[in-house]
Amino acid sequence: MKKRRKKQSTKKSYTCRILGLIMAITVIAILGGILLKRSITESPEDTLVEYMNHIEKKEYEAMYAMIDSGEKGYLEKEEYIQRNSKIYEGIEVTDIKIDHIVIKEKKADTVTLSYESSSNTIAGAIQFDNMAELKKTKQGYKLVWQDSLIFPNLESDDKISVTTSKAERGEILDRNGKMLAGKGVATSVGIIPGKLEDRNVSLEKIAELLKIDVETINNKLTAKWVKEDSFVPIETIPKVKETDLMKIQPEEKTLEEQERQNKLLEIPGVMLSDVEVRSYELGEAAAHLIGYVQSVTAEDLENHPGEGYTNESVIGRSGLEKLYEKQLKGKDGCDIKILDSDGEEKEVLVSTFKEDGKDIRLTIDSDLQKSLYEQFKEDPGCSVAMNPYTGEVLALVSTPSYDNNEFIRGLSSEKWTSLNEDEKKPLYNRFRQVWCPGSTFKPVVAGIGLKTGTIDPKEDFGNEGLEWQKDSSWGSYQVTTLHEYEPVIMKNAIIYSDNIYFAKAALKIGSENFMNTLNEIGFNRNIPFEIAMQESTYSNTDKIETEIQLADSGYGQGQILVNPLHLASIYTLFLNEGNMVKPYLTYEEEAAGEIWIENAFTKENVEEIMQGVEGVVNNPEGTGYAAHRDDILLAGKTGTAELKATKEDTSGKEIGWFSVFTAEKNVDRPILLISMVENVKGIGGSGYVVRKDATVLDEYFKE
Repeated sequence: MKKRRKKQSTKKSYTCRILGLIMAITVIAILGGILLKRSITESPEDTLVEYMNHIEKKEYEAMYAMIDSGEKGYLEKEEYIQRNSKIYEGIEVTDIKIDHIVIKEKKADTVTLSYESSSNTIAGAIQFDNMAELKKTKQGYKLVWQDSLIFPNLESDDKISVTTSKAERGEILDRNGKMLAGKGVATSVGIIPGKLEDRNVSLEKIAELLKIDVETINNKLTAKWVKEDSFVPIETIPKVKETDLMKIQPEEKTLEEQERQNKLLEIPGVMLSDVEVRSYELGEAAAHLIGYVQSVTAEDLENHPGEGYTNESVIGRSGLEKLYEKQLKGKDGCDIKILDSDGEEKEVLVSTFKEDGKDIRLTIDSDLQKSLYEQFKEDPGCSVAMNPYTGEVLALVSTPSYDNNEFIRGLSSEKWTSLNEDEKKPLYNRFRQVWCPGSTFKPVVAGIGLKTGTIDPKEDFGNEGLEWQKDSSWGSYQVTTLHEYEPVIMKNAIIYSDNIYFAKAALKIGSENFMNTLNEIGFNRNIPFEIAMQESTYSNTDKIETEIQLADSGYGQGQILVNPLHLASIYTLFLNEGNMVKPYLTYEEEAAGEIWIENAFTKENVEEIMQGVEGVVNNPEGTGYAAHRDDILLAGKTGTAELKATKEDTSGKEIGWFSVFTAEKNVDRPILLISMVENVKGIGGSGYVVRKDATVLDEYFKE
């Protein structure tokens, strides 16, 4: 009995599998029939749209499959794909749209459609009316291939021509029209492989002179296009100008470059030729301000679709080259034409005119920019100069710096590593950052005290000696100062840079008055300037937390951090009856100062403060007396900010500052100059900065 049941069970299972298989086949057949029916009954309009949708996706095989096999004629699959891909990708077609499809003629097995086509290309939009013939087959409608499916007047022997005229990138000019960035010439070092003698030895010499490795040279010499008589560019180096060599005392780096190029020319097979490049005339002196361009990357092309960039374009990578990219870039001209078999123009499909980039003229004085750089080039720091009445920024310098021309010629990996690992951080843009202002902040605190009515400028705060604390609640903490003097009034406190006076002043002002007034004069908000600057702040939190922090803030320490350009703008109020002038960088023919913050202080407040800041430079006891001049009245304030981990720390840095400005409005060349050096400890404190700025002003007023 058991054996029979097992046999019956096996038979039943087998029968079920057979039935399941039959059902599956039936379902497949039904679905296949539905799909076949759907394919066969598909409309000619849908077929045309589907075909065109494949173009942007570069699905040329799918397009080929939609062409009627009986009508393909000579055009084999490979030929079809090559022709279509070359044309569509060559003109960089996008956004293809097919509209207003109408059946114009219908026969037994063919349908003729008319339609409107539009698309974007490298040269702009193309629109045209066209016709397409479709044939009904067992697999549905198929297109009858003709070259005119691409463009109406295109025939099988015709070609599509794309010609581009490159737009000139705009120049960046200083206030006097001197070029800061523009067209220049460099020297291309190339090798003619067939003329090399003792190849290995020669390549070693070339590599050593160019400071690159032999492998880099060999990779270029073995490129597929290279022939024995080819000129193979290896490296781009500075052009040595005859005018530079003819100077009475040519610069040492010019002579060194000339010697290097002479040694290169002594090697058989090496040639030097001129090549046009983007050139930065001030180099290191303005690199952080001007920035540089580089060749576009695949990522750039992806991030800037439809903006006219090609594989041969450059793009602003930093500084003003990046900020003004849209204005400087321009727009390439481009023509897309149909040419006949003889190369003659048959039809212009689309044409756009070249638009050169716009020149950008700055308020910068390139001589002043260079002068400041030369004085401070070895010192980590920055300088800001502006016309205090108009707001024109005359100089923005960050030191040490780098040569932005090297990014154009091609920066070696060794040089890039060197720049990044340099402890002085030459790539770091210091004028955009915030710094502890030290005593340069004291005139600002004086103004806050006067504005809020909490300080009487004639009140004698009393001689406390060289250190002071409010009371025993401060523990061991003392405010220290460097000089004793009498009477201890506001004017003298500014001249002698008295920390104790301004610590007391801050406590009298109170934290709410202090913070509110700082907010009114631009703290914790963006500076209205073309280049984004870090915001000035007075606390690491949202308020001044303690009495000691408030006292330290009174003499520009504590947690006070100020952007140098913002500090310069604050200082303009001393020359504009208490109004803060808005800084700007784009040159205007009729420069007229625009007020950023009106009535920051009163005219009377300013007059009181000016007595002190004039004394800083003109009183022999003043901390800025080294900048005193007999011909021009200057005013200003020095500052030294100590950066210590603890009060007992003796290894901390001392930031040195000098803010100086022409104190009379009738001066021919008004200027407000602020310079900061990150560490002046052991080299003269803020006096080090004063002496360097004095030299810069000597040069500035001689012009």
